[in-house]
Amino acid sequence: QVQLVESGGGLVQAGGSLRLSCAVSGRTFSNYAMGWFRQAPGKEREFVAAINWNGGNTYYADPVKGRFTIVRDNNKNTMYLQMDSLKPEDTAVYYCAIASGGTYRTSESWYNYWGQGTQVTVSS
Repeated sequence: QVQLVESGGGLVQAGGSLRLSCAVSGRTFSNYAMGWFRQAPGKEREFVAAINWNGGNTYYADPVKGRFTIVRDNNKNTMYLQMDSLKPEDTAVYYCAIASGGTYRTSESWYNYWGQGTQVTVSS
């Protein structure tokens, strides 16, 4: 059974930082791309960042480019999202997901297992 467990969310002031973690079990983690998505209240879930199977390629949505960094540790079966210079508009539930293959895509349909989500709240 594939399981993804996010952690690291919380309440932070604007300009602050948080690091989210996503621990994966039940799958050969190093074979698959990973992604982060988020859903703000009243909005659809949106793509945030993605990383390919070996961490050599990453891609970011424009709103987070230059502020967020996605990395993975294949020895620990864990992916991270370092979020710096946080803004109130970053407030959302953040989800990690594991892809169907080794390359990343921005489409949700490419990701076939999801975590339960972790809340990030940025106060102004």
